[in-house]
Amino acid sequence: MIEDRPFVVQTFDLKKTYRTGFWLNQKIESLKGCSLSVRQGETFGLLGPNGAGKTTLLKILLGIVHPNSGGGTLLGYPFGDRTVRQQVGYLPENPYFYDYLTAWEFLSFIAGLFGVFNPERDRRIVQLLDWVGISQMTARKKFLRHYSKGMLQRVGMAQALIGNPDVVFLDEPMSGLDPLGRYQIREIILALKDQGKTIFFNSHILSDVEKICDRVAVLARGELLCSGRLNELLGEADGYTVRGWGGTLEVLEKWLPDLEFDDGQWYGTLHENLQDFLATLTLMEAHLTNVTLARPSLEEFFVQQLNDRGWGIGK
Repeated sequence: MIEDRPFVVQTFDLKKTYRTGFWLNQKIESLKGCSLSVRQGETFGLLGPNGAGKTTLLKILLGIVHPNSGGGTLLGYPFGDRTVRQQVGYLPENPYFYDYLTAWEFLSFIAGLFGVFNPERDRRIVQLLDWVGISQMTARKKFLRHYSKGMLQRVGMAQALIGNPDVVFLDEPMSGLDPLGRYQIREIILALKDQGKTIFFNSHILSDVEKICDRVAVLARGELLCSGRLNELLGEADGYTVRGWGGTLEVLEKWLPDLEFDDGQWYGTLHENLQDFLATLTLMEAHLTNVTLARPSLEEFFVQQLNDRGWGIGK
């Protein structure tokens, strides 16, 4: 049970204020009393619009930025303690690399900083390149200045994992990636989860968060609006929303009381046993194209949280 595991991240009433303006006489509250916790082995997603304070919170956890008040611990140590740095991996939102190096040279350099040397270094680099979808030939010959944004994001993911960290912080890990790249990053995160790693990441792509996170939190205008497991926030599913094509109208209406059609496909809410429904579709030679839990999506929940506070679009 995750609830029985120790806390990896704990924050208590974190507040952070930045000064801005020509005379630095204006204050911007980036965080307003943020308290949250993440347990060992959890995949935790921090959601929020641009300017919500997500990156500020992440940098405080890593000891890059210091809060004005409040505190917390990472792996049992105060934020910024050097003791934990060997156990942490970090991918910033806009990573910057030495663009005159190849990906192989860069990863070799980072491996050395973590005390990883041959033959383990080369083995780990090969594994990570395969994970993020970069060929060894490209990694050895192509300079980073010639990489696209999406390719640089993949290199950034590899460097975050080169030290085999216990805790991985990812700031917008899907940024700049095509659908295949997003899929690969999701698979990497799930593989890390299977290894018992703790993953803490920010993201705007809520569909990805919904697929891989154990718990999520919503941060907006520096305030932590809510935090919890998806079932706690979205509610238990009341059946399935299904979509498909083919079959017999009379039979479909018995299974889907709210049956409707759109662009040649039928869809509706299934409250009966899913396996029995699939067997019926097979007998009718009908085809199921999509099935999801019948509950609000994380995106709908997120928008509702903002709208409830008058912070929606244009507010």
